Amino acid sequence: MAAEITAGKTHVAPSGSHVHAPEVAGQIQHRGARGVVELRFDLVQARTTQLVRFPHRLSEPDYYTVAYPVMYLARRLDEMLLELFRKGYVKGTVALGTGNEAVAVGMAVPLRPGVDVVGLMHRDLAAHLLLGATPYRIFCQYMANAESPTHGAEGNVHHGDAASRRFPMMSHLGKMPSLVVGGVWAARRNGEDVFGLAVLGDGASSTGEFHEALNLASVRKTPVLFVIENNGYSFSTPTSLQYNCRFLADRATAYGIKGRCVDGADAYAVYTAVCDALESMHAQPEPMILECMTLRLHGHAAYDKGEYIPQELLEQWRQRDPVPSVRRRLRELCGYTEENIAALESAIEDQLQAALAAAMPVPRPNPRRYNWNVYAATPPRSVPPFKAQRVKNGDAVRLALEYLLQHNPRAFLMGLDVGVYGSAFKTCKGLIEKFGPERVLDMPVCESAQVGFALGASQLGAEPILEFQFADFSTEAVTQLGLNAGSWFTRTRCPAPLLIRLPCGGGIVLGAFHSGEFEGLWSRFPGLKLLYPATPQETFEALVAGFYDRNPCLVFEHKALYWSKSGSIDFDGRLDELWQARVHRPGDELTLVAFGAMVHEALEAAQHSGLSVEVINPLVLQPLDMSVILRSLEKTGRLLVVQESGATQGLGDRIISVAVQQSGARWRSRPRLLAAPDCPVPFAPELEAAYRPSSSTIEAVIRQMCEES
Repeated sequence: MAAEITAGKTHVAPSGSHVHAPEVAGQIQHRGARGVVELRFDLVQARTTQLVRFPHRLSEPDYYTVAYPVMYLARRLDEMLLELFRKGYVKGTVALGTGNEAVAVGMAVPLRPGVDVVGLMHRDLAAHLLLGATPYRIFCQYMANAESPTHGAEGNVHHGDAASRRFPMMSHLGKMPSLVVGGVWAARRNGEDVFGLAVLGDGASSTGEFHEALNLASVRKTPVLFVIENNGYSFSTPTSLQYNCRFLADRATAYGIKGRCVDGADAYAVYTAVCDALESMHAQPEPMILECMTLRLHGHAAYDKGEYIPQELLEQWRQRDPVPSVRRRLRELCGYTEENIAALESAIEDQLQAALAAAMPVPRPNPRRYNWNVYAATPPRSVPPFKAQRVKNGDAVRLALEYLLQHNPRAFLMGLDVGVYGSAFKTCKGLIEKFGPERVLDMPVCESAQVGFALGASQLGAEPILEFQFADFSTEAVTQLGLNAGSWFTRTRCPAPLLIRLPCGGGIVLGAFHSGEFEGLWSRFPGLKLLYPATPQETFEALVAGFYDRNPCLVFEHKALYWSKSGSIDFDGRLDELWQARVHRPGDELTLVAFGAMVHEALEAAQHSGLSVEVINPLVLQPLDMSVILRSLEKTGRLLVVQESGATQGLGDRIISVAVQQSGARWRSRPRLLAAPDCPVPFAPELEAAYRPSSSTIEAVIRQMCEES
């Protein structure tokens, strides 16, 4: 099916068919939440022209008929936003797309809204308008009012429509393409004939994740068009200080794909190049690079006067301004009179004024009504029960993964060496043989792009399970996981169901870069959920609970427990009861809170002490539910928290702080935190053993606290 926007309505027509436009030509009609017609072009006596999407093409005259109204609209909308900013109505700043309209229109016209997956940039206002945005919604976004597309949660250029496959921008620009790669991969895996458009600038092309995403798309044969908008400057840094090759498109050769450079001020050349790329990717699915040598006729944003650009160069750019150039083409190639064009521009002005008039009285966001919840709701449900006897934590991981892949056809496992090798700790052994390479994916070494890929895939119905080979390697993805995935629901109101596995912890002599836990780091990002199990039962349940939750869930798997202690799994299938702290040993003299391998050290210490010590694993470290701990403190009046991380790196200090603030218990001893030294995990066995809290050191603190009054 080919989606086509004609001169009035959006139709879905069989490929090869033609949809006739109504009598009033050139309409692109949107209705906003307030019932206002956002955009309607009355071309008066001009010919009727379809806005044709892939696989059809427009002739050059017909393309100009379609392109000019949108280019003019985007230019005037930019100018109005700048004026509103100067008057104090627009918040933040305004990043103008003046000079980039030919690229924005040319790359967006062939794409199919709601079908193809796109990630646009701050100078692509015209592309947003062609792919579903409206002037009214844009005004609301820039004013940060009660009807902004991001609910007032994000900056003015960071809008999109994730539910319609138009992913929102983030300021870490190189992080955006990997989401498009994952989204396109997931849609095509589901049988859809989908393309991707990943837009970035010359500056963003220098970031590491641009290369990660490009390489990943090439390896996975994912048809994403990487459009580089090269306007000569990254903010104020010229391209001579940004890269040292002739064209950025030449980098395509290194990834075994095609690259092309085109004049970004030539509106029809950009459109033709994009159509050529889509046809090529349709015939042979793989990514491509299209570098558009475009223009930036203003500074980086409203606050930037662009004084670093030589005046002579700026004047040359103005002579190539694509908007007046396409206007001339309307007269020369399309038979428009000056009266026709003036009437068209007047109709656009009227529609912009109507949209602005509707947006201006919209009230400011009400903090009392704002949704401060950073988590998407997960409806209660039950899943098939599961039982197993005499398994260790590593077995529990493998059994949980097999369970999830078996019961969820859209689930897939990805990571380093998770395929034939079975992962570094063999927790994935045998899964690729059972479920195949399309559901168990060995990935390139690109941790950040892997998270972006998984996030994009989650928006297209796939259900990703991502293993970091070591928790230490997750630090490569702090921006992508902590900032992008963590804030996804807040910014888009779309869930981001990701299950992230983190083999962590010391005790097996691997040194500083393979022994960290990092639960303290990840707990600092709103929107993430953290689970840290200690037993086979908890491990199985944590992975199942994290998978079915509709938010990014990180499950910490302590490596030293993979093949040490055994236990049974008896899962009844009820998910809502899994998100609770676990009491491993009852007691009424002291409350001991631990997680991971420290749970077992704590249990041994409690037993040897001969005292009545209640040992609790919170299990869910974020959002932290203190209810079980607080009830225990009402009995004991003493709190000891044991963690393997350094004192300032873990969550023990937070647990103590919340307990002191919220507990009404009569404290019988000051709360204590027993943690590792604040230094990297040492390598030598003797040093590592001294670094990690042991049952004997825990027992000594237990005795000392119970002797205090």
